[in-house]
Order: sequence, then C-alpha cells, then structure tokens
Amino acid sequence: MSQKSKRTGFVVFIIIVIIAVAVAGIGIYESTSDGTNATGNPSLLPSQKRSFFKDVEPMKKFQKQYIAALYIEGVIEDDGKTYNQEWLLTTINTLKNDESNRAILLYINSPGGGVYQADEVYLALLDYKKAGKEVYAYMGPLAASGGYYIACAADTIYANRNTLTGSIGVIAGQSVDMTGLLGKLGVKSETITAGKNKNMLNYNCPLTDEQRAIMQGVADEAYTQFTGIVSENRHMKLADVQKLADGRIYTAEQAEKNGLIDHIGSWDDAVSELSLKISNPGCKVTTCRYEKSENFFDMLSGVVTNVTGSKTLSSLGLPETLAGEIQPDVPFPAYLYRK
Repeated sequence: MSQKSKRTGFVVFIIIVIIAVAVAGIGIYESTSDGTNATGNPSLLPSQKRSFFKDVEPMKKFQKQYIAALYIEGVIEDDGKTYNQEWLLTTINTLKNDESNRAILLYINSPGGGVYQADEVYLALLDYKKAGKEVYAYMGPLAASGGYYIACAADTIYANRNTLTGSIGVIAGQSVDMTGLLGKLGVKSETITAGKNKNMLNYNCPLTDEQRAIMQGVADEAYTQFTGIVSENRHMKLADVQKLADGRIYTAEQAEKNGLIDHIGSWDDAVSELSLKISNPGCKVTTCRYEKSENFFDMLSGVVTNVTGSKTLSSLGLPETLAGEIQPDVPFPAYLYRK
C-alpha cells in the first residue's frame, strides 16, 4: 500500500471517529419534551442541564446543609434560667421549615418537668419528622422522666456511659399538711373557697381520701400516656415497659440492656452516625441553645423574693429547705425525677 493511501485511510478513520463522537454527544444531551433523552433513559429537562465544571450550585447547597444540635437543659417548664418552652417550640418549627436543615440532634440534660410541656415538645418533634427529617437524641448527665419522654421522639437514642435516665413515672401533685405545726405555733391560716376540693393540696388543708383519689386518677392517666409512648417508640410490649416504669432511674448500661436506649457512646459518635444517615458525612453542626438574658431588675426581684421567703419561713420557725416543698416551682402534674 502506497504512502498516499495510508494517509487517506488515516484521515477517513479520523473523520469517522469525529462523526461517531458527535452523534453520541447528540444522543446524550438531546432532551425530549417528556424529560427523556434520545436513548429513552431518564434525563434532565432542558432547563435543568448543567455543566459539572461550571455550575457548582449543587455542591454549595450540599455544603450549606446542617444538623441542629438542640439543647434541652434544666427543668421542663414555661420559663427558666436554661429552658424556655416558647423558644424551644419556635426553634423546632423554624428548623422544620428550613431547607438547609437536615436533622436535629437533641442534647438532653434534664430531670424532667411538666406533663403538658414535655408532651408539647414531643409532639413538635414528631411534626418536625413529618418533613422527612431525622431526629436523634444524646443524653448528658441526666435525662430522666420528662427528659426521657422527649427523647422517645428520636429514632435513635445515644447516652454517655455515665448518664442516668429512666424515672418513668408521674407526680400528680404533693400535699404538705402544716396544720398541726401551725397550731402549735399559734398560727391560723384559712383559705376562703367555693367547692369542697378547691383548697386541696394547700399546706393549711389536710388531704381527704376523696382528694387523694382525685389526684391518683390524674397520675394514673399521665402514667398510661407515658408508658404508651415508650412502648410505641421503643418497640416494646406495654407490659415490659410497665415492669421498668416504677419511677426508678437506670444507668446507661442498664437502660441499654432494657431497650430504653440504643447506644452508649460519645457525642461525636452520635454526630457521625447521624451524618451518615442523612448521607452527608462531615455535615456541619449548628448549636441551638437557649440563653436567658437577665437585666438588673430581674436579678433584683429574684433577690427580694429569696429574702422575703426566708423571712417568712424564719418567722414561722421553719427551715428554709421547706420552701421548695411548700411552694414548688415545678408545674404539676409532672414527669419529674426528684433527687
């Protein structure tokens, strides 16, 4: 074969390769009106075509995604130094509607609190998950009673190896009958009411059998709600939950053996697993933590209240430690671990 023929054959081969590549390119990138390309495979719509080199928006969006580390600390009540119900509910709802937020990792360090407040947070977290987002929980030093109740909204529960949790039970109220002592001190306290049970649980009113039955009914109903939630979310038989739910606390190891938690590990362990669950290893974690700002008036009023309370108790000849028992700050009924 002559040199000229070889050159011509090579040129023809190059032309054929170029034509083949061009045809293949048309087949790959040509979109039809139904969103499929010429080969019939799923394809981006014309307006969705992107160059992986020039358009980095998908990567930017991926990088903006974050896990919210939502702190639940202190007694679960309307408003406290480390806890605020309105702030917490608003934050959960905001995260639900934030497209960049992929999941919530709860950090719980709480002895529990009000039945109403704990259930509100639990329901808010269930609503959050309806948006297709994940909820994990990590337990700090104490995640008891209402703290554990809220943790049940999580699909996976982690605990530190030194965590105390459980305390599945209810306090419907408490009665401190001071009538005998006040009588000895010559102090007479009387409350004017309409309705024979209106003054029940007051320190100047002995508890009757009827009133005891009334409060027991409240406790039993809240207890049924609590154990039912544990049974449903931890995938346990109700009878098994009730055996555990006698109000005691459990160590992390005991809780894991009894099925109350999933893993014993570190905060980083929980973050790592959750990041993999949402298919974004190394996902950014953003802290959401309530911080109460106290002004001078708030601090002053707190001091005055403490001093006034101390003087009142002193005048009755009572120790200051009884203040919290006579007028507790915790809302009742409560899922609360009393130390």
